[in-house]
Amino acid sequence: MPGFADLPARLPALRRRNLLTKATRAFFEARDYTEVETPYAVPVPGEDVHVKCFRTEQIGTDGTRTPLWLHTSPEFAMKTLLAGGLGRIFQLARVWRNEEGSATHAPEFTLLEFYRPGATMDDLIAELFALLRAVLPPAVTCRGVSMSLARFERLSVAEAFERHVGADLLGTADDAPALAAQAGARLRSGENWEDLFFRLLLERVEPHLGRDCPTFLTHWPVAQAALARQCPDDPRVAERFELYGCGMELANAFIELTDPAEQRARFMADRARRHVLYGGPDWDMDEAFLAALAHGLPACGGVAMGFDRLAMIAAGADEITLVKWL
Repeated sequence: MPGFADLPARLPALRRRNLLTKATRAFFEARDYTEVETPYAVPVPGEDVHVKCFRTEQIGTDGTRTPLWLHTSPEFAMKTLLAGGLGRIFQLARVWRNEEGSATHAPEFTLLEFYRPGATMDDLIAELFALLRAVLPPAVTCRGVSMSLARFERLSVAEAFERHVGADLLGTADDAPALAAQAGARLRSGENWEDLFFRLLLERVEPHLGRDCPTFLTHWPVAQAALARQCPDDPRVAERFELYGCGMELANAFIELTDPAEQRARFMADRARRHVLYGGPDWDMDEAFLAALAHGLPACGGVAMGFDRLAMIAAGADEITLVKWL
C-alpha cells in the first residue's frame, strides 16, 4: 500500500491522474451524461461467482444490526436509476473486491461506469475509443507496451481463439475434452469447459491483445454473458465486449439484459455455482433491482472501466500503487 514516504516520487503520476479525472468528467458532460453517486455499503454486493466481497455492518439507533457489503460495482444501483428514467449517466465509483492484489490489481479501486439508453455495441465501442483519444495522448507506453490511438482492432472471442489457440470455441461449447484436443492442451483434473476457456484466454489470447492499438474483444460465449443479453443474430454468444490497452484489460461492456425473469434465473444459477465452488457467502436476492427491471429498464448499453489502469496508461506507471493517492 502506498504511503506518505513515497509520495514525492508518486506525485507526477498522481497529478496526471488528477488531470485525467477532470478530462473524463468533461468528456461525459459534453455528451449530455449526468454524473451520479450511489451507495457504497449495500445489502447485495453483486452476483459474480468469482468476486470475493468485503462485509460490513450497519448499527441502527435502536441497536439493530444489519449486514451490509461494500459493493463490487455500482451496476445494480445505476440500472435502477435508468429504470426511473434518468437517461445517460456515469459515475466514478470506489469499489471493493477481496483477495485481489498485483501490479495491476488492488482490493480497493475506482471504476468508471456509464450507461447509455438505446446504445448498440458499435455505439459503445465508438464512444470508448473517443474517450481514449480525448483523455490520452496519440501514443502511449505502459508496462513496456507501446500503443497508438490512431486506430483500434476489433475481433470476436471465437476469432481470437481461432487465431491464437487454433480451436473452434463455439463448436466445442460445453465439451472440455474437445476444446483441449483442438488447443493441444492437457485437461487438468476437475477442469470443466469454462475453466479451460478462461485458462486459454489468459495464457494464449490475452497476451496478444491491446498491444499496437486498443483491442475490442466482442461476442462472448453465452455461458459468459454475465448481465449481457443474448445476441439476437447468434444465440451462441452474448452482446458483450472487453477493451484491452497496453496489454491490460481496461473495460467490460454489455448490451444490458432487461428481462427480469431471465435475470433472476441467471442470479440463481450464479448463486448455485458460487456455493459449489466456495460454499457461499450468501445474501438476500436483490428484489429492489429486479423490481426496477420489471418496472422497465430501457434498452441500453453499459461499460465498466478500471479507472486506475487508465491512469496507469496516462502516467506511464508500471504499478497500480503509483496512481493511488494512499
